Amino acid sequence: MKLLKLVPDNTNIRFLRWRLPFYVISLLLMVASITLVATRGLNLGVDFVGGQMIRVTFVNSAEAPVAQLREEVGRLGYGEPTIQQFGKPNEISIRMHLPEGGEKDASLADAMSKRIVADIKSKHPDARLDGVDSVSGKVSGELFKTGMQALIAAMVAISIYIWIRFEWQFGIGALFALTHDVTLTLGMFALTQLEFDLNIVAAVLTLIGYSLNDTIVVYDRIRENLRKYRRMPLPELLDLSVNETLSRTIVTSSSVLITLLALLLLGPNVIFGFTAAITLGIFVGTYSSIYMSAPILIWLKVNPSSFVPTESAVDKQERLARERG
Repeated sequence: MKLLKLVPDNTNIRFLRWRLPFYVISLLLMVASITLVATRGLNLGVDFVGGQMIRVTFVNSAEAPVAQLREEVGRLGYGEPTIQQFGKPNEISIRMHLPEGGEKDASLADAMSKRIVADIKSKHPDARLDGVDSVSGKVSGELFKTGMQALIAAMVAISIYIWIRFEWQFGIGALFALTHDVTLTLGMFALTQLEFDLNIVAAVLTLIGYSLNDTIVVYDRIRENLRKYRRMPLPELLDLSVNETLSRTIVTSSSVLITLLALLLLGPNVIFGFTAAITLGIFVGTYSSIYMSAPILIWLKVNPSSFVPTESAVDKQERLARERG
């Protein structure tokens, strides 16, 4: 019985033939994403702009009525709440943005919390208030700044690692591919105005790790082929390397996407943004490892001699002595 192969062994797709138009499209999408973030901004969650978290337990229920509560609290006029289970199935946390003027006047936020709690207790007699936690705008701003610093630090550290493992051109290629992936993901959140919170930062860091893994697999095969086919033109060699790793790329991406699409369509709303970020990230990460990180090596003048050890003066003298002897 033959094993099922998603990609035949003799696959020879000329990916690099379309490198220029794909690069132009990618650059335009990056510019559009940056413009969207700059003009529309991100819909920052409570983690980043401040707000209040109300913790409630439904003592006589096995599970909290999350969907019903989301609709009831939303009708109070304070905006869309973020409700999720907090510990046991009958314990929840309700996160709300600060009301208008709440940053300067704490009484407005307190009034909002009291009204929400009163509304819940009137409709759900078994609801027990476990606490109300406030997140100030200053602390939230620091969280956003720290989160962005973490993303940048991760990308730079990864590029340095690839620079040391391969060559400086590969480090630049990996950094550009990661910048492409993160920029498009942020652009999607600016366009859709999905809530951007600490969960999304975690999703972007996950995306960086996935994209890096795929890029390193391709780069490792490119390095092997540069040593093996020293006279092959670089575009052909890059096509060969991408085709040789294509089966692994498709199998890995497909298996992950099956799970993500199930979560995207059937999963709870509270993780929708997280799932959407990783789903988009899988697509752009796979795309960038083929059309971003590989073609840039041509413009950065990578050649087979990049991985040939440089012969020192002492080594040269020893080699000449051996040849004469």
